[in-house]
Amino acid sequence: MVSIFSLAQNVINLSLVQKLHATSVWLWKSLSSGGSPTALNETVPAFNISLTTKESPCVRSANETIMISVSIPNELILEVLSRLPAKSVARFSCVSKLWASIVYRPYFTELFLTRSSARPRLLFALEEDGVWSFFSLPQHQNLWSHVVTADFHMKFPPDNMRIYSHRDRQFSCGYASGLFYLYAMLIKKEDYNGVPVICNPNTGRYVNLPYLYRFRQCYSFFGFDPIDKQFKVLFMAYPSSPDRNKILTFGTGELRWRRIKCSIKHEIVSEGICVNGILYYLGDRDGWGGFYEERYVIVCFDVRYEKFKFIYLATFVDRFINYKGKLGVIFNDHYTKDAKELRLWVLEDVEKQEWTKYAYTLRYDQFFSRIPFVVGVTAMGEIVLSMGEYTREEPFYVYYFNPERNTIQRVEIQGFGEYHKAFRNHVYTFVDHIEDLNYVNDAKLLQPRIYAPKEEEEESEEGEEEEE
Repeated sequence: MVSIFSLAQNVINLSLVQKLHATSVWLWKSLSSGGSPTALNETVPAFNISLTTKESPCVRSANETIMISVSIPNELILEVLSRLPAKSVARFSCVSKLWASIVYRPYFTELFLTRSSARPRLLFALEEDGVWSFFSLPQHQNLWSHVVTADFHMKFPPDNMRIYSHRDRQFSCGYASGLFYLYAMLIKKEDYNGVPVICNPNTGRYVNLPYLYRFRQCYSFFGFDPIDKQFKVLFMAYPSSPDRNKILTFGTGELRWRRIKCSIKHEIVSEGICVNGILYYLGDRDGWGGFYEERYVIVCFDVRYEKFKFIYLATFVDRFINYKGKLGVIFNDHYTKDAKELRLWVLEDVEKQEWTKYAYTLRYDQFFSRIPFVVGVTAMGEIVLSMGEYTREEPFYVYYFNPERNTIQRVEIQGFGEYHKAFRNHVYTFVDHIEDLNYVNDAKLLQPRIYAPKEEEEESEEGEEEEE
């Protein structure tokens, strides 16, 4: 094939080739940064590039028209696309049928997931007046980078809809394998009852789940089964309510709530976390059928087999984290005059209930005025701490604590203020956010679908599942 530079030597001057090259680079940058693929047919200074039906682009200047044969090897296209953010890959799939076929191939989605797993990100979710904003940034920061601007993804929900405030509905959101769950989205301003919703914080695609009537408190959790690649939403009834526990499988066939039984009555007292296919949260069983020396229970719900197991504790748990693919439990800190002790237990074996226990001393002078929360652990073993609120008057920090070196790296996160006007915003921070194209490109899985609030249909007792 005759190269573009050979054509340039015989037909056009070098300046035109330079302009063509600059335009090609501009098109790639435009698409990868969110530009429209239609820019390929737009006029650019000095000449125009257009794709003909014969797949031969034309370069037209004031005095000449040149037909150029452009052929990018599929291997190169695959290599470039696999290194881009998921949002850019989704845009590039609109360039042509060939590129779309590359993006949707199982081999490419697996390659993208592998490379995405090698570059995990911190995901931030900020709430303000019923609207959530999503940001992210590379998880492994340069040790010399003390100030980083987070990448803005989107605001959710769209079309003047809004989400129940977390202050009104406790334990109402969840994150699992790249997707975000919210307990109730109000479709209309005058609505009081909302529908559960699952959204992709990278692309903005979402799906509303069937409305589920709840009595009194609303407790719901979001989990992912890595074997069958299924997401599930678990609703746990308040112990004294007439409700039944319900579960819904998302991503396969009809969306339908099913009854599921749990043998222990308990009140939910923590957020949930899904780690390697097991959904964990803390329950308080005191007063529900008796008073117990081991008052608290870690509920372990197997997302795939939909079975409950329980780990009994005598003391309260502050929060749960993902510790390198295992459950990490943060207990109440012991405070001294100038430091606090961070106590971390790691669940090594669910069946045997074996734990590895750690204790770290963190000095107050290592932090900003507000003490941050532990939000996770990186693959390198660094404990990540993040502030729980963002205010316009103070900087927002994330901390990387290295237990082996006993060092703390502080990173200031900027960029939130450009999208928020409120004085104070609640912030959720998630470690190891991975972009998975299986849920970015699947339009059938995540597309707007409205289920108007209505009374749930009664199911027969056959729909219940007994726990062993």
